[in-house]
Amino acid sequence: MSSDALLMNVFCHPGVLRSARVASMLGLQPKLHPRFGVPARVPLVNGKLDRTEIDLRIGGLLVEAKLTERGFQRAKRTSVLRYRDFQEVFDEDRLPRTGEYFHCYQLVRNVLAAHASHCSLCVLLDARRPDLVEAWYTVMRSVKPVALRTACKVLTWQELSRVLPTSVRAFLAAKYGIQ
Repeated sequence: MSSDALLMNVFCHPGVLRSARVASMLGLQPKLHPRFGVPARVPLVNGKLDRTEIDLRIGGLLVEAKLTERGFQRAKRTSVLRYRDFQEVFDEDRLPRTGEYFHCYQLVRNVLAAHASHCSLCVLLDARRPDLVEAWYTVMRSVKPVALRTACKVLTWQELSRVLPTSVRAFLAAKYGIQ
């Protein structure tokens, strides 16, 4: 039931990335190949690179997927400030935070990865989780560069399901209740 397994089940299906409808919905050219668990390579202040991974990369699109997970993790302010471009990319005061902890740490990292790699970012969520959708919009509102903010999007599994091949739609409905 993990989102990583769901991503693989959907995007490894031979008809998905050949579909012009799927490509259009994701803002891609058809027939690209998915890469799972791609190193984020987000630059740190100390000159090194972050070692976290992006769930999925398809061409110039990074994808963060959530299904049953509770949220997007949290991290201390000191951890977030170790990213070289944090101050350039985010309005720190607009990010969701409690005390010294930033909420939505995974989303912050993914936006920074999109910035560093000159990619767009799609967060793929379950429509039955409006809390995650709202969390993503809160992070998006805090992105300062307009070009980067507009390169960030949200898509629900349910919206994506409507343009997937019939066999994949049936699988999503049966296994995950996504329709």
